[in-house]
Amino acid sequence: MAGTMKPLLTDLVSAVSSVPPNFIRPEFDRPNLHDVISDHSIPVVDLQHLEGPNRSGVVKAIGRACQNYGFFQVKNHGVPNEVIDKMMHVSKEFFHLPESERLKNYSDDPMKTTRLSTSFNVRTENVSSWRDYLRLHCYPLEDYVDEWPTNPPSFREDTAEYCKNTRRLALTLLEAISESLGLEKDYMNSALGKHAQHMAINYYPPCPEPELTLGLPGHADPNAITILLQDDVPGLQVLKDGKWIAVNPIPYTFIVNIGDQIQVLSNDRYKSVLHRAVVNCKAERISIPTFYCPSPDAMIRAAPLMTDPVQHPSIYRNFTYSEYYEKFWKRGLNAETCLDMFKI
Repeated sequence: MAGTMKPLLTDLVSAVSSVPPNFIRPEFDRPNLHDVISDHSIPVVDLQHLEGPNRSGVVKAIGRACQNYGFFQVKNHGVPNEVIDKMMHVSKEFFHLPESERLKNYSDDPMKTTRLSTSFNVRTENVSSWRDYLRLHCYPLEDYVDEWPTNPPSFREDTAEYCKNTRRLALTLLEAISESLGLEKDYMNSALGKHAQHMAINYYPPCPEPELTLGLPGHADPNAITILLQDDVPGLQVLKDGKWIAVNPIPYTFIVNIGDQIQVLSNDRYKSVLHRAVVNCKAERISIPTFYCPSPDAMIRAAPLMTDPVQHPSIYRNFTYSEYYEKFWKRGLNAETCLDMFKI
């Protein structure tokens, strides 16, 4: 980085009283916060009865949420509050470390499996997003945990415990989503090949002019499902029927959304939905998405049960997840989904 240029937003923010030009979005792409619907909530699904005689009711509720929203919240999900608290605490600690300590993890190479960076992909984008993030690969855990930060001292231990818990939850949800489509319980599980799991710890510092920029612009997720933990500061918004809906945090729930790969597997029965992050001028915000993914070599295609030659022909060609992911990173976060490039 040349001269006094700060690679990270967090360290730049303390020195600015207005949004630097490279963060200002064109007018059509600004958050228009007065147009956001704030009193509409996305479905909350109680997972308590997933193991037991009422399983089919919970599966149906998940299916409805996937079909109507592409997003839902889950409670009684089996991840202990203590594991969630530790993850949130150690994330905040990491972003409050001195700059020199955080920068040990910095890289702008999107193929690196553990890295601290800023915005989305600084190599390809024209307008920067108001966030810093630490991105970690976390399955198989033993392949990656030794690359993770060692400061804060409990970082590896707390994060590994959290990753194991969110993976268990992801597998539970994939089974329910498979069943909700009328597929075998382990259909999604086997469609993902050997599986992969990444996570990001997103840090959105307070912003002097939140109406000019976004923490992350509208995008759909490239993976299978995303399990999001957010702190108590609102910021996530989901697009529904052409309107942005604010998703207000509920303590100890997760927000789950369908990613592009399930849209393909379900042959568009379930849609991967656009969502974005807005920022505010008062408080920092932390959100922690877990991206549950196919392994790079997994061959993705519509489930045969979801297609028939006459009424529901396959919408997408077959592709490997690595081919998909590479295109996603190169083209950056756009309102148009990357799926369009794979249509037959």
